[in-house]
Amino acid sequence: MPEDPLLFDFDLPRELIAQQPLRNRADARLMVVDRRRQAVSHHHVRDLPDLLAAGDRLVLNNTRVVPAQLTGRRAATGGRWQGLYLNSTDEGHWRIVCKTRGRLEEGESVVLEDREGRPSSKLWLLQRLEAGQWLAHLQPEEPAEEALGRLGRVPLPHYIRGGKMVDEDITRYQTVFAKRPGAVAAPTAGLHFTKELLKSISRRGVEFSALTLHVGLGTFRPISGGSIEEHQMHSEWCELTPTAAAEINATRAAGGRLVAVGTTSVRTLESAAAHSPDGGPLEPWSGETDLFIRPPYEFRAVDALLTNFHFPSTTLLVLVQTFGGPELIRAAYLEAIAEKYRFYSYGDAMLII
Repeated sequence: MPEDPLLFDFDLPRELIAQQPLRNRADARLMVVDRRRQAVSHHHVRDLPDLLAAGDRLVLNNTRVVPAQLTGRRAATGGRWQGLYLNSTDEGHWRIVCKTRGRLEEGESVVLEDREGRPSSKLWLLQRLEAGQWLAHLQPEEPAEEALGRLGRVPLPHYIRGGKMVDEDITRYQTVFAKRPGAVAAPTAGLHFTKELLKSISRRGVEFSALTLHVGLGTFRPISGGSIEEHQMHSEWCELTPTAAAEINATRAAGGRLVAVGTTSVRTLESAAAHSPDGGPLEPWSGETDLFIRPPYEFRAVDALLTNFHFPSTTLLVLVQTFGGPELIRAAYLEAIAEKYRFYSYGDAMLII
């Protein structure tokens, strides 16, 4: 069977996997991929004010990463336990994934530890759910955001120091415009922005709009079985508010470009477009999206994309290739490796125009 051009692999030297961001986020390198000219050029994120045009609109994902990684011990056996908070139900229960030695049973409890390793609240495992998830309940009860603030750690990807958080990650694995708690991973393209850079971009006549997509556990999951057609896309909650929709429609009507910051912004915009009249303005929308953007997808709401460099054979890279073109993006990635760009969450960026 011939190789799928959307699932290309690449040999990435370990030293190109960024372990921490640059001291000044805007000093990250920026590869500009020009689809019309079929060419790439090399810049820095701080050059964005000169690369964007008056009348453009940057669309930012304002989700906030919660310290969702939990540790503790099984009350019955004393065995080590690790978990990840996903979200809360309307009844106040937690939806989590977790692992330990041996088989967990419904009805058992875990004594959670705070960030200093001290025993704290108890988590009861109520029901085993699908896809390795559990329904659990915290005792004593308190709002999830407050509990995670005491007990949780930033859930870093495994390729950053083996997933082990240091104190600095609490702020640097968070965008400067994060507002709405709910993500278990950062919308990494947004990590490049500083407040000073946003002001500089604004002075050039570029506008901003915010939307929300709470980045979920499955975002970085490789395409299952190596087959795009068979891959089961994860679902994530997103929202395009009436205010943001009106701003975006005004920019489109005036002929300005919509520049999506990150694949999460793309999926939210395109999900809203799918629930809007064909050829008409974007309508406000919120809900769960499992949109998998792959050929022959036609983009309805995005003109340019700022994104990081992604893992091979992931839905993220397939989206980027669908937007930029498989051959051009493949060439851009190989050039990024040759030019020693920094990859993944804390790495450099790409602007596709």
